[in-house]
Order: sequence, then structure tokens, then C-alpha cells
Amino acid sequence: MTNLREILDREIVLKPIGFIRSPITDLDKAPRLGSENAITGDLVVAEEYLDAFLGLGPGQKILILYWMHLAERDMLQVHPRKDYSRPLRGVFSTRSPQRPNPIAVDTVEIIEIRGTVITVRGLDAMDGTLLLDIKCVV
Repeated sequence: MTNLREILDREIVLKPIGFIRSPITDLDKAPRLGSENAITGDLVVAEEYLDAFLGLGPGQKILILYWMHLAERDMLQVHPRKDYSRPLRGVFSTRSPQRPNPIAVDTVEIIEIRGTVITVRGLDAMDGTLLLDIKCVV
């Protein structure tokens, strides 16, 4: 049986596959959930991952995983959607970007693919956000 402290002391290293080009440049104006908007932007992926695009196409929904680089990693409770009339909740019970490991997941729709740039609709990520992975929606 593995000791919890041994697990927590391990380091995980993630290497971004690209970044997100988004019209969202002001954190306070970012939508609370990408599926609630029609914001269009680009997933700019490194050339070395071009072969991984096989099977992707316009109209397809994909999951994107990204690193919310502006998140407060020591905040463990939040008012959902920054609505202070709502009671505090633990971040694990919300979609808040404030969390110990600010990894986000969002479902977006592919509009177009040009080389290693995937234009998508439904973003809620800030411009310059690191893209960690892309997964199909089944």
C-alpha cells in the first residue's frame, strides 16, 4: 500500500502542446463557462504534434485541457461564479479556476483547421493560456 505523503511529495511535469489565442484579455470579463458563449479563438499547436490531428475536422466537438496560469492556487473555497450572495463552497465542488492545480477542461467545437491551428467556438480561456491536451468527445 502506498503512503499518502509519498504520493503528495511526487512531482508531475507537464509539457504544453501549444497555447490558446483568445479575444479574452481581461480576467474579470471572461465567461464563467465556455459552453455559455460563442467566443471563437485558436488552439495553436506545436508542429511536432501535427500527426495527432488525424481524425479531427470541422463541426466536431473536442475537449481541451489547459493550465489556468492566473489562478490563485491557495484558495480552497469560493462563492460560485463570484456571486457573493451564494454560500461558500469548496473548489472541488465548483468549476472555479482557483484551485490547487488549475487544470481546466472545456468542450469546444472545431470551426476550421489550418496547419497546426485549430479554430474553435465556445472558449472561456484567456489569451496566452497554455494548452495541455486535446481529446475527442464520444
